[in-house]
Amino acid sequence: MSESASSLSVVRDVDSLRRRLKDWRSANQTIALVPTMGALHTGHMALVEHAKALADEVVVSIFVNPTQFGPDEDLAAYPRSDSEDWELLAAADVGLLYMPDASVMYPEHFQTDVKVIKVSQGLCGDHRPGHFDGVATVVTKLLLQALPDYAVFGEKDYQQLVVIKRLVADLDIPVDIVGLPTVRELDGLALSSRNAYLSEPERAIAPALYKELSAVASDISNGAESSERCAQAAEALLKAGFNTVEYVDARDAETLMPLTSHGKPARVLAAVTLGKARLIDNVPVL
Repeated sequence: MSESASSLSVVRDVDSLRRRLKDWRSANQTIALVPTMGALHTGHMALVEHAKALADEVVVSIFVNPTQFGPDEDLAAYPRSDSEDWELLAAADVGLLYMPDASVMYPEHFQTDVKVIKVSQGLCGDHRPGHFDGVATVVTKLLLQALPDYAVFGEKDYQQLVVIKRLVADLDIPVDIVGLPTVRELDGLALSSRNAYLSEPERAIAPALYKELSAVASDISNGAESSERCAQAAEALLKAGFNTVEYVDARDAETLMPLTSHGKPARVLAAVTLGKARLIDNVPVL
């Protein structure tokens, strides 16, 4: 660990976190939280920079949440790069890093799940049973542990963002949830920690996902029938070399209900597999 990274202030338990945040509040400073699972990249750092513009102080959490992974998913293999993450956060002048382990977040005899019903159904909810229960539970805990003024999330995980906005509204958690547009490579591929799984040939195929979703969104905005156009896109993605297409779908941007009419804010969303990587992406219908 470099000298700059070692200067980053790190806490690993709830009491220590709350003591630090109490000091900030006593000085009348606003606080923004950026929850992450680590393996930080440019997309995460865009969230951090936006959080710094919103609030006086920023706390970033790193916690690979086991409850949002299914039994056959990549919890053990999920990319981890603690030293590199610390370097990035220290260079960004982040005020505090919160790195609890599983025993802090889920102590012995933990028995509570947070479920957000409707917006967690369909799309990734169908293909990752229990995933959004794990997301909703851990995000609720992080928000209550930190009680920030703002919490910043990326729009790449769009269904997750909608779930989080819904739980905050339903549970009256006093935080402003801020969604930031997806950060992309120059060829359009959405930045993701799971992009590390892609081989060189797979990486060459991957940008076709964004290209196809953008074409679908454009066609729908010009009057194309959404379900038919999404079915065509799924076929095109398979021909482009993706192993499977879990879904391509157009949904209401707020409720995630199937799109039934034009003129309302909408999103085209997709999940595919490519080699060992499961990739998700979405684009707005303008």
